[in-house]
Amino acid sequence: MRAAKMSARRRRAVPWLVLGLWIVLLAAVSPFASKLADVQHDRAVDYLPASADSTQVAKIQDRLPGGEATQMVVVYHRDGGLTAADRATAAAQIARIADGHTLTAEPRGIPSSDGTTVMYPVASTEPGTDEKARDRLVNDVRDIAHGGDGLGVDVGGEGALATDAGEVYDSLGGPLLYTTAAVVALLLIVIYRSPVLWLVPLGVAGMSEFLGRAVAYGLNQGFGTSVTGQSAGIMTILVFGAGTDYALLLVSRYREELRRTERPYDAMAAALKGCGPAVLASSGTVAAGLLCLLAADLNSSRGMGPLGTVGVLCALAAMMTLLPAVLVLLGRRVFWPLVPRYGSTPKVRRSLFSAMGSSAGRRPLTVLAAGAVLLGALALGTLNLPGAIKQQDSFTSTPDAVAAMETLAKAYPERGTQPISVMTPAGRADATLNAIRGTDGVDSARKGRTGDGWTEISVTARSAPQSAGETATIKALRAGLDGSYVGGPSAQQLDLEDTNSRDRMIVVPIVLVSVLLILIALLRSLVAPLILVAAVIAVWAAALGIGGLVFGPVFGFEGTDPGLGLLSFVFLVALGVDYGIFLMHRMREESLAGADPVTAALTALRTTGGVIASAGLVLAATFAVLTNMPLVQLVELGFVIAAGVLLDTFLVRTYLVTSAAVALGRTVWWPGPLSRAPEPPEPPVRAEREPERV
Repeated sequence: MRAAKMSARRRRAVPWLVLGLWIVLLAAVSPFASKLADVQHDRAVDYLPASADSTQVAKIQDRLPGGEATQMVVVYHRDGGLTAADRATAAAQIARIADGHTLTAEPRGIPSSDGTTVMYPVASTEPGTDEKARDRLVNDVRDIAHGGDGLGVDVGGEGALATDAGEVYDSLGGPLLYTTAAVVALLLIVIYRSPVLWLVPLGVAGMSEFLGRAVAYGLNQGFGTSVTGQSAGIMTILVFGAGTDYALLLVSRYREELRRTERPYDAMAAALKGCGPAVLASSGTVAAGLLCLLAADLNSSRGMGPLGTVGVLCALAAMMTLLPAVLVLLGRRVFWPLVPRYGSTPKVRRSLFSAMGSSAGRRPLTVLAAGAVLLGALALGTLNLPGAIKQQDSFTSTPDAVAAMETLAKAYPERGTQPISVMTPAGRADATLNAIRGTDGVDSARKGRTGDGWTEISVTARSAPQSAGETATIKALRAGLDGSYVGGPSAQQLDLEDTNSRDRMIVVPIVLVSVLLILIALLRSLVAPLILVAAVIAVWAAALGIGGLVFGPVFGFEGTDPGLGLLSFVFLVALGVDYGIFLMHRMREESLAGADPVTAALTALRTTGGVIASAGLVLAATFAVLTNMPLVQLVELGFVIAAGVLLDTFLVRTYLVTSAAVALGRTVWWPGPLSRAPEPPEPPVRAEREPERV
């Protein structure tokens, strides 16, 4: 009797204790969660490759007198040709800018050959590395430089582009969080068909996102982990997407156990025991895949690894501790109106996944072949992917800086309109300047600041920015200037492309090996993990192919982000394997219970198919939120991942993986002990037609 009373007290006390600990934890980290935005930086150096020339140029510029220079171009334009009054207005406004700010050199007007445009390069060291000061400078220049009566004035250049991009990233936090929460809430209401239940996982996901922001701030302060607008936004998406997936699996298993177990506490304990290993392996796979990004040379990719891992682990901790505690405290009534009564039997019906399993069970090889052909055909769309995107094409709208660059491209087709920055040892500055002037493709060059043993040389190419001619000039300068560094906006884009190619060669194999080892340890097999890894690779290629079919023809994008291939691969492999783990883990449970291979595969599909479909819809929808963002790189990344998750959920997991398991039989568990278990003499012929529990 005393033991029973102690057990009852424990059942009542543990959920309250867990809830209390979470309240204390969230209160303790609240001062730090709000500071993440303060350490978020979106300067070029925060995205550039760590070892590239352009990164070294940016770092050296920070040490020159006045620090990093903010480069701008003030563009005056009139379609019919500039008038004398226009030129006088331009000169007067530029003089006001020079009087009000400390510039690195006196701005000189450069007229276009057709007389429609004049541009004034303007550079100032006032802001240094302070992004807010840079934004104030750019906005002040825009306030001074204004047109009217047919005279158009735009402010472009690297500094103006950074300001416009920074405004976009600053605006992502709130809208991205609210939109993601709203999408998840809507889907949970549809999935659970309850006016109450959806609030619980959504609220827990919000708390885990809050905790993730605090931990991310701690990583920044303790280890210098870079935080960008892109990585912070992806962390939010991962918390809600992955966290809701774990919640769906747990709640589904908990509902089953409530029908078999009288007390909610005991039902939750059984649910955690049943699905806990799969959820832990799933989150471990995602975390391992994301941490592989630490091997990347690109700063933005390397910083995204730890932040994404923080988001997934915080979601795991909340969904495996706080969510169970809240559900137990609320009891069965949280499922109202579809309350799972103790001893009740759920309604039986023939489900979509039973039908899918039937087709996969009857003709597994045919299904496999058809699926492989379909994925291969979609993957051919990668041949239609546009080339690397240019800076001016990276916005879905047209901010002032992009308008300026478009005007310059039309008015100055014969020359460069943004500087190439060369950093050379101060003692060799004159020799370097002469070598630059003798390089093919160089229009002009002049010395700038000197300090800390380095001299800055500003170079103008004859070719338009980010054209093949300017790229050739940058490569010629790097090849011919020993001991110097060549940077600037166009050089940065070139380094981004080259480094992403290098990172793919290094990170992709590491991700595959890490994921494969985790799957082998979980499934005690070599064949099943290889099937899952091959499946997610095929999904990634097909999703990229779909992107190639729509990015240009449908969305009108002029290029793709250089990091799209690597980031989409990491996310689709890490997240896609999740659903394979859910399916294969249940299949292994059924096999251990004595089911023959066909019955085990089809039972696993019936029991997990609905959960996997719901989880896939939620995860795809959360990443699809990115397609509403004003940056092309986020739209492309969100689209490819969402398309890949849907392919993985409704084609690969339900048809192809199940068909492969049916076709291989016990070989799927080779070389583990399950592969050597004897076949039953007469396996059930129509096992796939058993009804599904709802």
